[in-house]
Amino acid sequence: MTAIAAAHRPAERDEARGGIAVRLWLWILAALVVAMVAIGGATRLTGSGLSITEWKPVTGAVPPLSAEAWAAEFERYRQTPQYELLNRGMSLPEFKTIYAWEWGHRQLGRLIGLAFFVPLAWFWMRGAISARLGIALLGLGALGGLQATVGWIMVASGLEPGMVAVAPIKLTLHLLLASAILAGLVWIAIGLSERRDSTGKPLPASGVLRDAPAVLLAFVFLQIALGGLVAGSKAGWIYNTWPLMDGALVPPASALFGGPTWAENLFGNLALIQFNHRLGAYLLVGLAVWQAVALRRSLPGARVSRRAGALAGLILSQAMLGIVALVLVVPLWAGLAHQVLAMAVLVMAIAHLRLSQTPLYTDRTAPPSTRTRLPVT
Repeated sequence: MTAIAAAHRPAERDEARGGIAVRLWLWILAALVVAMVAIGGATRLTGSGLSITEWKPVTGAVPPLSAEAWAAEFERYRQTPQYELLNRGMSLPEFKTIYAWEWGHRQLGRLIGLAFFVPLAWFWMRGAISARLGIALLGLGALGGLQATVGWIMVASGLEPGMVAVAPIKLTLHLLLASAILAGLVWIAIGLSERRDSTGKPLPASGVLRDAPAVLLAFVFLQIALGGLVAGSKAGWIYNTWPLMDGALVPPASALFGGPTWAENLFGNLALIQFNHRLGAYLLVGLAVWQAVALRRSLPGARVSRRAGALAGLILSQAMLGIVALVLVVPLWAGLAHQVLAMAVLVMAIAHLRLSQTPLYTDRTAPPSTRTRLPVT
């Protein structure tokens, strides 16, 4: 038995090192995605997203390097509706500022692509990831490619005649895809973890408490979508009071449903877009607080109860920050903080659901083949 255990130890150490490296890589990718969302938010809030009028996935990585190149790039921007209708008279130094935001956003996207596919190939060739995990990661890579394509479609929508910004629905889809990629990275990274949990008390096998983490995550995604519509339509620049909107908790029906169709109201009526985001925040806060209280009563001292409490606090902080951003008419710092904190809420909600599903018990002294491990997908 001693000889068998000794034979397992080198393989066990290699396995542990490989698992740590893969998890670290996934968490770094998750951090890069959050940075991408933050820079994307800054690009939107500074009106920089339409400064680069062409999609050049390879050659676009090099910015203008001469006065002639800058003049040509500026001239292309001056042909856009945004310049004609909003920024006429902009100087070249001002253009360089908004260009830098959009160029940085696209450059970070290229960096994420390299940081994803190069290590993925290396880990796969060294056998550090299984075929099942590799296929799941390739799916995330394909989602990243779709994200880049939707990003350009979004920019192109803002270059159409009469447009000075991108289409709100396309911006929302762009944000949701980024959120889905972040969620996938975090889900897989946590699934590769091994730990002992001395206070691990599983959720009930059925009932509302069992389903609460998944429902909460669904509401987080819904609220991110509603926030994307607010950002894309600039609905946060009106009704800058709280808790009232135009002197009432609920604006009159004529304000909320003044459009000819339900779709035009839902996606184009600024009053309804902001009201839906407010309502979504109230529901999300209420659900998070209820779950935290219910778990604390039914599973006192359990990790799942503490996570639920932390998540409720994070969601409440996000709601308060949203109010601050609204009342201050969305200054750059508040808008960015609100967007980044939304990603933090999403990460915490994913972790809460993932860790609530399966107790993470592992006997690290057992040979690798006999360990109980959390599924990776």
